[in-house]
Amino acid sequence: MVPVTSFQEQGVAVFGLGGSGLVTARALVAGGARVVAWDDAPARVEAAREAGIPVGDLKTADWSAFAALVLAPGVPLTHPEPHWTVVRARDAGVGIIGDVELFARERRAQCPAAPLIAITGTNGKSTTTALVAHLLRHAGLDAQMGGNIGVPVLELAPPQTGRPYVVECSSYQIDLAPTLDADVGVLLNLAPDHLDRHGTMDNYAAIKTRLVAQGRTAVIGVDDARCAAIADALEADGHTVVRISGHTRLEKGVFGHDGALYAAQGGKTVKVADLAGIDTLRGDHNAQNAAAAFASLRALGIAPDVIAAGFATFSGLAHRMELVTKREHVLFVNDSKATNADAAARALSSFDRIYWILGGKAKSDGIGDLTGYFSRIKRAYLIGEAAEAFARTLGDAVPHVTSTTIARAVAQAASDAAADSSGGEAVVLLSPACASFDQFANFEKRGDAFRAAVMALGESNDGKEVA
Repeated sequence: MVPVTSFQEQGVAVFGLGGSGLVTARALVAGGARVVAWDDAPARVEAAREAGIPVGDLKTADWSAFAALVLAPGVPLTHPEPHWTVVRARDAGVGIIGDVELFARERRAQCPAAPLIAITGTNGKSTTTALVAHLLRHAGLDAQMGGNIGVPVLELAPPQTGRPYVVECSSYQIDLAPTLDADVGVLLNLAPDHLDRHGTMDNYAAIKTRLVAQGRTAVIGVDDARCAAIADALEADGHTVVRISGHTRLEKGVFGHDGALYAAQGGKTVKVADLAGIDTLRGDHNAQNAAAAFASLRALGIAPDVIAAGFATFSGLAHRMELVTKREHVLFVNDSKATNADAAARALSSFDRIYWILGGKAKSDGIGDLTGYFSRIKRAYLIGEAAEAFARTLGDAVPHVTSTTIARAVAQAASDAAADSSGGEAVVLLSPACASFDQFANFEKRGDAFRAAVMALGESNDGKEVA
């Protein structure tokens, strides 16, 4: 744990007592703050009380006694409307921050020499975070990984010289971290997402941009126009910018091309890593993730050959282009984390013969932007609330069937793919382009259901489950 000493002997309100909220409250108490913690859910309040965390109803609290409100990232700061604690804090002139901000302050105070890589983007940030941490550990460093990837940042080991931190940051967390100052800030991409929490795409982009604008080195994906413009603007403003791409040759930066990674600078382009045959880094989107990782480690001074050697042993992440198993010529890939069309496009671009399982609780963008990939899809299997709307979009361009459930979709897709005799690999791909909340509590549960259905088909040819 990272004890938070920056509010020693000061009153701090903590709202939101889920996983990260509990850790935050403990870290503040450990650092000597006078904590009053609360949640709208009585069961969470009681759990915190039983864990020894000071609790109190913030609706009746004296807000003049607080130096800060530490808000859990899932609690609305601005949209669709500010949470009641936000209103109370603003009325009392109390600053509103989150756990990533507390970590940033503690790092500056205790050990500013501890390297920090902060990673954001609409898609790919978890894979990139895990890859960066893996490469740092491969290089022999005690890399600490946390943030939005699942481990609360204040639960990591305390900052010390030579101990690097790799922190995945959601837009919610950045919004609550006004002084986050990473050594390397990474912005992978931007696509419409979470607009219910940020109001407009411009607001969403501005929050993401702050992470790289306040970093010492900005690593920015330029495969979408908005991020390319951000890179240009920051560089014109005097920032150190490293551009990355998954598929476009760059005159300066790091890019993927034809199964390899290249670095370009000073008119020279050098191959720096071979990605061919690494299933966990398949596709242009993963080439961009690898480029981001390479650029980040180079910014910390890690040797190129050390970085390159680490790619081959990366095991990937569950639910993100996860190769569950292979049966004869059929791959079964769990990409349940693809909760929007932009994320699904990354999976669809990675394979040529796809038996696609999609659907769930649709987001506003639907799948209209994916028509360019329809020629790759042999058949689609529709599940969940979005099935009827997605069927209309697929129309006559893609053969499809309404399967309703993942188990039925897997059985149908596996049978069709096994009968595909056109040569080469076929893939049964769960890449829903939807949220999971119509049928599952989260995308992890949905991915688990896919994996269970696949494994229920029988053992793979070699009995080995991959990744």
